[in-house]
Amino acid sequence: MFKDFVEERIEGEGATLFVRRAGPRGAPPLVLLHGYPQTSAMWHGVAPILARSFQVICPDLRGYGRSDKPASDAAHAPYAKRAMANDIVAVMRCLGHKRFLVGAHDRGARVAHRLGLDYPDHVAAMALLDIAPTREMYTGTNAAFAHAYWHWFFLSQPSPLPERMIGADPEGFWKLKCFNQARGDNPFTPEALAEYLNAFADPDAIHASCEDYRAAATIDITHDDADQGRKLHMPVLTLWAKRGVIETCFDALALWRQRAERVEGEALDTTHYMAEEVPGDVATRMSDFFARNPIHAKATA
Repeated sequence: MFKDFVEERIEGEGATLFVRRAGPRGAPPLVLLHGYPQTSAMWHGVAPILARSFQVICPDLRGYGRSDKPASDAAHAPYAKRAMANDIVAVMRCLGHKRFLVGAHDRGARVAHRLGLDYPDHVAAMALLDIAPTREMYTGTNAAFAHAYWHWFFLSQPSPLPERMIGADPEGFWKLKCFNQARGDNPFTPEALAEYLNAFADPDAIHASCEDYRAAATIDITHDDADQGRKLHMPVLTLWAKRGVIETCFDALALWRQRAERVEGEALDTTHYMAEEVPGDVATRMSDFFARNPIHAKATA
């Protein structure tokens, strides 16, 4: 899936991450962050296109894929988006990149949001796929959203309830959740799907991903509230699915304009997994956006 990409493990901030990377030396660095319950394999259609013009770095987030799955605690702090963002900064520093671009989907986009808040001088611009801000999504919860995104409220239940239920049939749960978000279709290549299912068969990965959602409902909200209205300063591109929950239940642009100073975006005619449904379109929109917001632009924070 990732021809000519280097695969290696790189130290993060308390977790070692599995990383795929490729691209011309000297080109702008671009880190791509995946969502739940996937791995960096979700970028298999997008990353090779972007690697023609960018140094593309695709890590598995802590708790996912071939990356470390640290023990958690009562506050879920090891799976806070702040902890995940710290990993990314450490990995990029190890690769020699203090300032970089970010493209991210789903949970990875929530990591990107925290990354931009905590490290405004590191992130030059970011493209976020099919999310609205976490705190605002919880605040705006209604019956339609709760039924469509039932996994948010299931995965954040106290351990070991979701772990035991998922562990009884990890593959069945994975397909039920993900095919449901694709309107009953299977948008995944056999190679990517095999990687996802193999990674998700690990009980530690199941637990870690539940901790990710528990953190989102607790410590991540605490961190957001502590920002007291502080906004992202770098340019933000948001793309969301016309046939998805963000389009149905939220005004993505309006919500992101509450949390970021410079936002543009549009809906694409896809379901949630747009990077795998229309990789060429996603790569083109990211590339055009990053070309208009180059990495050498000064941070305003």
